[in-house]
Amino acid sequence: MDLQEKYFIKERNTMARSSKKGPYIDKKLLLKIMKQKNGGDRSPIKTWARDCQIPPDFVGHRLAIHNGRIFPEVFISEAMVGHRLGEFSPTRLFRGHGQVTKRTMDKT
Repeated sequence: MDLQEKYFIKERNTMARSSKKGPYIDKKLLLKIMKQKNGGDRSPIKTWARDCQIPPDFVGHRLAIHNGRIFPEVFISEAMVGHRLGEFSPTRLFRGHGQVTKRTMDKT
């Protein structure tokens, strides 16, 4: 069974995904993962495909997912299957709400 039959890989389109279409999996990324499985090289794979869903074949691989500025490395585990890659590479850094300064009580 080749990859296109297994994951219903089609060219990217702008329509919403339905259950009939199946999950969107980036073709180039899937080919890189398959090549890495056969070769044995376990270096992280750089990707910009944040909208790609994680199939079971990605489990055990390291991906460097672009967040707009850097490529944080993510190790794919079984709990991540079915989620999107972009969920694990946050684009915004939360630094907390405004800091509370200690008020001094002045006697008048």
